[in-house]
Amino acid sequence: MNTKIILAALALTFAPSIASAMGCGADHIKQTSSCQSGTSWDAEAGACVASPTG
Repeated sequence: MNTKIILAALALTFAPSIASAMGCGADHIKQTSSCQSGTSWDAEAGACVASPTG
């Protein structure tokens, strides 16, 4: 019984570090909620750019 409790505690202790190592953090994603009117998101530039009208 004690072995199961110890293994469960270890798994819960190391779960966040394992998830972080696998890239589950939001630091690697740059995202905008919305661009201003007349602009759109440009993935290459990584910013909102003026939308062509026409």
